[in-house]
Amino acid sequence: MICYTEHCSPLGPLLLATTERGLCGIYFEQHKYFNGPQGWRKDAAHPRLREAARQLDEYFAGQRHAFHIALDLDGTPFQRAVWEALQALPFGATASYQSIAQRIARPNAIRAAGTAIGRNPVSIIVPCHRVLGRSGALSGYAGGLSRKQYLLAHERAA
Repeated sequence: MICYTEHCSPLGPLLLATTERGLCGIYFEQHKYFNGPQGWRKDAAHPRLREAARQLDEYFAGQRHAFHIALDLDGTPFQRAVWEALQALPFGATASYQSIAQRIARPNAIRAAGTAIGRNPVSIIVPCHRVLGRSGALSGYAGGLSRKQYLLAHERAA
């Protein structure tokens, strides 16, 4: 069973979702790869959702640089490896798609790494916004490039 709640953020409403094993989704309005919570149960009092909301609020207030919450990331072994590599990126740092592919020992899988990054179900906490094109240009973000730009600027300012 997936439980969810909506949470206000500086980037607009977020939909937070959890299973009993861990947080499984953070989605923006018009999120590229989200089809809605069909069959999910709304539960604003769920302890994990409340904790995720609290940590996100601290992050946006500049009081948190790392998240400590159980995750339940449903993906292929390749996707999970990419998402683990993203979690190793320090607050305020950026990486290229190529460097992520290299970190998972698949240096020729740059496009596949980019696809996995785009399918990250837990935006912000699994910091896919920290990945840039090789030239340092903003490229791709399932929540929209303006949100990616905001998150990068927020971390630079902190």
